[in-house]
Amino acid sequence: MLGLKLPTDPRWVNIVEGNIEEILTDHAWCEQKAASNAIALIAHNSELEDLVTELMVIAKEELEHFQQVHNIIKQRGLTLGRERKDSYVNELFKFMKKGEGRTQSLIDRLLFAAMIEARSCERFRVLSENISDEELSEFYRELMISEAGHYTTFLKLAKKYRKNIDVDKRWKEWLDYEASIISKYGKSETVHG
Repeated sequence: MLGLKLPTDPRWVNIVEGNIEEILTDHAWCEQKAASNAIALIAHNSELEDLVTELMVIAKEELEHFQQVHNIIKQRGLTLGRERKDSYVNELFKFMKKGEGRTQSLIDRLLFAAMIEARSCERFRVLSENISDEELSEFYRELMISEAGHYTTFLKLAKKYRKNIDVDKRWKEWLDYEASIISKYGKSETVHG
């Protein structure tokens, strides 16, 4: 369904299990950034009623996920650490087309968001199926489903507002680019690391 070309090695979960506090902190900030991204898309495209309506739901869900992760952190007596730089997301950001008009910018921003949601969904599936912590296994299974919904929403919006842009072709380019960078990741206890 996701179309990702390179799956996450399940052994990544062994790295995650070595530092649960780090993965939870990184995950919390990923959710906050996802909410902020949805809000930024709304702010820059407020005239697109369907986009605003759909992304308000996503922004709210992402903030709820942030709160859920933060609650797990507190319940376990851990501390929400400082916000981390996400090198994977920063590399994806470099692939966005810039200076090619408002519509192209919107489409690429939606595809950028879809790609992050797709990889997050895939990582949450790997966590849910391989982590020994039953509470986290169930938690990540639920989030996997939510992220899949966000991924499909971003793709649907890109197709709706595409005008003369071939979204399927551009999405394949995104998938190829993501495959070229993801092989560097999966070596740290972060959602995309």
